[in-house]
Amino acid sequence: MTTTDTYLTTHGITVLAPARTVYGIIADVADWPQRFAPNVHVEHLERKPGAERIRIWATAGGAVKSWTSRRELDPDGLRVTFRQELSAPPVAAMGGEWIVTSHGDHVSRLELRHDFRAVDDDPAGVRWITSAVDRNSESELAAVKALAELGDRLGEFEFSFEDTVFTTGDPALVYDYLYRADLWPERLPHVSRLDLKEEPANQDTAGQDTAGRDTGGGGEPRVQVMAMDTRASDRSVHTTESVRVCFAPDRIVYKQTTMPALMTAHTGSWTITPAGDGVAVTSRHTVILNPEAVERVLGPGRTVADARTYLQRVLSANSITTLRHAREFAEATVRG
Repeated sequence: MTTTDTYLTTHGITVLAPARTVYGIIADVADWPQRFAPNVHVEHLERKPGAERIRIWATAGGAVKSWTSRRELDPDGLRVTFRQELSAPPVAAMGGEWIVTSHGDHVSRLELRHDFRAVDDDPAGVRWITSAVDRNSESELAAVKALAELGDRLGEFEFSFEDTVFTTGDPALVYDYLYRADLWPERLPHVSRLDLKEEPANQDTAGQDTAGRDTGGGGEPRVQVMAMDTRASDRSVHTTESVRVCFAPDRIVYKQTTMPALMTAHTGSWTITPAGDGVAVTSRHTVILNPEAVERVLGPGRTVADARTYLQRVLSANSITTLRHAREFAEATVRG
């Protein structure tokens, strides 16, 4: 494998917000899956003042890619530089910089620069990378602008909540139930359709589920892409598409890439943690609701507060149903 040509891109946007507000959004990488459409999940591998090492899962060019990056944070210079340690083909190397420039108390300029090389200098790879960088950069810049210009109002639209059940069943069986989402239409009353595709995993180090399928335990996390139809208590049917990253044996995180009109972002997780003589199984949701859709979906006169209540009720009801069925599956299997 040889790579010689380096390609440079620059994308920019003007933001009607203070430079430090813009920088704060760029610096807080843990919130990127909630903030930026392409980002699915971020794991911190190392953290120290002014530097961090992270692993990112993101969509690019219609595929889910994962890579490890180092980031250097300069809050005084309002810059964040990044360099991928391990890139995903067709990318051979990738790096760049976020640069925020103040143009007054409430006006900023944000630039996102990339340099990259393609595996074997393949022209098709260069085109794929360029298209993905252009599309993701424009999406991320627009998201930063929208978030920064919302200011304190973001707190009105964004909220989190969780539901937990306790079980004395085998935690491996609980994880298996949550991992085998392909069986949910047979197992869960609110799921009417689910199409699931999985990315290949490291077969040498991964674990297996009760059907003998690799789950990523001890090796690479499994990535699942799924489309699902769910029925709410009001009999409405919602179609969603999600990417899930499965960390056997105790955690699955996900991001909805297509969601109902009331939400502009929805991320979540399933976690299994020791608790007394058993385990606690928790479903967590973080949502940014779409204020422009409130009256269109819920009816005239309905408010953002009404939408928050409605979304939590619907999402929580489905999560609790799944949690209880997972508990029953684990405990019944043990009894059997």
